[in-house]
Amino acid sequence: MKVYVVGKGAVGTYLGELLRGIGNDVSYAPRDLTAVEPVDADMALVTVKAYDTPSAIETLRRALKDPAATTIVTPQNGVGNEELLAAAFGADNVVAAALTVPVDLDAFGAGFAAKGGGIAFAPVGSTSAHNWLLAAFGATGLPTTAVGDYRSLKWSKLALNVVANAACAILDVLPERLVREDAVFALEIRAIREVRATMKALGIAAIDLPRYPVRALLGVASLPTPVARALLASRIAGARGEKPPSLLVDLRGAKHRTEVEVLNGAVARAAREAGVQAPVNAAYARILSDVAHMPQLWAKYRERPAALVSEVRSR
Repeated sequence: MKVYVVGKGAVGTYLGELLRGIGNDVSYAPRDLTAVEPVDADMALVTVKAYDTPSAIETLRRALKDPAATTIVTPQNGVGNEELLAAAFGADNVVAAALTVPVDLDAFGAGFAAKGGGIAFAPVGSTSAHNWLLAAFGATGLPTTAVGDYRSLKWSKLALNVVANAACAILDVLPERLVREDAVFALEIRAIREVRATMKALGIAAIDLPRYPVRALLGVASLPTPVARALLASRIAGARGEKPPSLLVDLRGAKHRTEVEVLNGAVARAAREAGVQAPVNAAYARILSDVAHMPQLWAKYRERPAALVSEVRSR
């Protein structure tokens, strides 16, 4: 099988090298669009940050000799990537994916993974043509799962991605510190409740993902706040305590862009369209976007939980 990977970061190299390791022909797209050359590909993996999806589409347009013969797989975070790819290449050619294996870059710039987790797939269009993906990834030893509704898949992954992410980035703290700040952690619980309410309003069912019981997370968040805090704090600290979440990594890297718009921002937009309230997610998205574009604003919130709580409450 010929595999073309757009995005040579942690996820792209991790999945690409897994597939190479069982005999597949794997190549990576160059960063420079002018250096892209036509290729034959059975599968294209899109593993760039969500804000780079439009650029990935332009890369694929130049690279794929026969787009109709290529299955485009997107294990990206957030919601909206599938729709952009489907608009460009057709829904039947796009398959949504959710990777729940913790992945990072090693000293040589290659992706490596912690133990546990897996990958789940859900076709955006036709369901019959992509069953071979389960076999292809399963042959690498990576646990694979098939899901019928790609929206359930991506929104369930989003429910995981919003936990201890935006608030950590705004405050420049790690999750183990966040869970010890009662007022901020109460906001986190409200943010999760907003995701649950939005999914319900949209008619999107939550599903469990490899390693992560998403339905239990949403259920616990719906309990009275003191109970939810007691049940979730230790689990979050244990699972993510000393690892900087993705949005914080972007801010510390001075990229001036984050994926908050396809995470908390997507919740706020969908909630508004569905007629439900999501003020915490809306505030997180606005504040983090402002900080990313104007880093001097970060000083207002860094390690100042009261400032964040006050700002959210004022909105």
